[in-house]
Amino acid sequence: MRSTLPALRASCVLLCALLLAACQPGKRITKANVDQVQEGMAKKQVESILGLPTSVETREMDITTKTTFVYVQGEDTVTIVFWGDKLETKQSTLKE
Repeated sequence: MRSTLPALRASCVLLCALLLAACQPGKRITKANVDQVQEGMAKKQVESILGLPTSVETREMDITTKTTFVYVQGEDTVTIVFWGDKLETKQSTLKE
């Protein structure tokens, strides 16, 4: 039993390290990178600039899909609305 204890301990440490790495936050939201996001961009383009959104809401409309990405960082919020796969509007509470 004693010989398996070090291996078990090492496995637990490795598992904890992997879990912590998976919980790292996405990209930091700044005014500069929000300004890079432009009307007409695809969702994947926006994610490559801003990272994964804090929340996503998708609604099926009659002829297209409306998807809203919300990024929250502290008290700041960035909201990006897509019609289909194209960015339609963005709103931000970020200051200069």
